[in-house]
Amino acid sequence: MATGSLTGQVALVTGAGRGIGREIAIGLAAEGMAVGLVGRTHETITETLKECARHGARGVAVAADVTRPASVREAVRVVEHDLGPVDLLVNNAGQVDRAEVPLWETDANQWWQVVETNLRGPYNLLRCVLPGMVERRRGRVVNLNSGFALRPDGHYTAYATSKGALLQLSDNMADSLAEHHVVVLDISPGAVATDMTAGMPMFRDMKTWGSIPYMVAVTVDAARGRFDALHGRFIHAGRDNLEELVSRAEEIREADARTLRLRPYGPEDPLG
Repeated sequence: MATGSLTGQVALVTGAGRGIGREIAIGLAAEGMAVGLVGRTHETITETLKECARHGARGVAVAADVTRPASVREAVRVVEHDLGPVDLLVNNAGQVDRAEVPLWETDANQWWQVVETNLRGPYNLLRCVLPGMVERRRGRVVNLNSGFALRPDGHYTAYATSKGALLQLSDNMADSLAEHHVVVLDISPGAVATDMTAGMPMFRDMKTWGSIPYMVAVTVDAARGRFDALHGRFIHAGRDNLEELVSRAEEIREADARTLRLRPYGPEDPLG
């Protein structure tokens, strides 16, 4: 049930025209957030904006390609001009490999397009939004990540590589952002039914999907600060016991868990 707990705050959501991004934007609007909606197709983000407005939320829809720095700068300028400084950035826009094939059979241009969307896109948004958050000494970033970031997959090499790199990007930012009270989290929704997953052969016979409403609720909780103690870490919304993660946050930080690391093979390993 919506509580209006985020009234007075501003969110910027990429890939807001459909799928998880659309539902997250509507969920944040239902909690009182003003929402800046960014997507490549004006018609779809406008439809999302109409749904957000039904909750009484202020909003603006800006068509932009997240891989283009100038396009992102203009989108952020419009959002902040119309709504105010961004309190929450949700990097949701993403693509996946078009074909389930090994690397040597991939389309080189499409492979790189996936990496650009999933890694350069978030970087472009971060580069524009973080200076204001750092200056104000507050803000939160949610990067929509994936279990593919953590395990090898020979058939979705672009997607897995880009999501692993995004996780490393968050990890590398975490310490410097903590000094300015800005929180970054990578959250995987698990396998949820979207237009993107519908086109992936590996999910063709999927019987039980994860819950998009649950991912929306997790993002709302992230905006409220529920997961701030897990700053810089990976959360798998589809599998994790979130109460346990929060309760063990100090232990997780001390163990340097929920991060990507090259582990030493033993005490004689010079890496150690």
